[in-house]
Amino acid sequence: MRIAILSDVHDRLDNLGRALEKARECGALIFCGDLCAPFTLRELAGRFQGPVHAVLGNNAGDVLLHAQVAAQAGNVTLYGDYAELELAGRRIAVVHYPRLAEGLAALGDYDLVCCGHNHQANVERRGKTLLVNPGEVMEMYGRATCAIYDSEAGQAEIVEI
Repeated sequence: MRIAILSDVHDRLDNLGRALEKARECGALIFCGDLCAPFTLRELAGRFQGPVHAVLGNNAGDVLLHAQVAAQAGNVTLYGDYAELELAGRRIAVVHYPRLAEGLAALGDYDLVCCGHNHQANVERRGKTLLVNPGEVMEMYGRATCAIYDSEAGQAEIVEI
């Protein structure tokens, strides 16, 4: 299965639309935080047809309304600060902060650990764990990116939006 990994939208719906075009062949989507407004989650849920697994981040906006949007969408699971899931036979952890992700990756308990927050795209192997920061959808630093993870190969690539 191909899994889209996005982070740090910060309400940039135009870039979110382009990112979701890159993700259209993916069977699931992981979101690493900082949607900001609940309307961004509504847009994400409406335009991506598969399951969406999302953590909040430090720019969470109205958390209660995010939870209501997720419940209404039907394809979104909102985890709060930390998600632990299994997709396509892979153990995955999702957090917003890179330092926490580094610690989770060091445990060696996960096939994939995803994070965001610093807006810097990066894919690196830490022992048996692949640590992925998809960068930013927002394009604050001049480069809008996401990541696509291939669960069969256990590899991810950074994709320009």
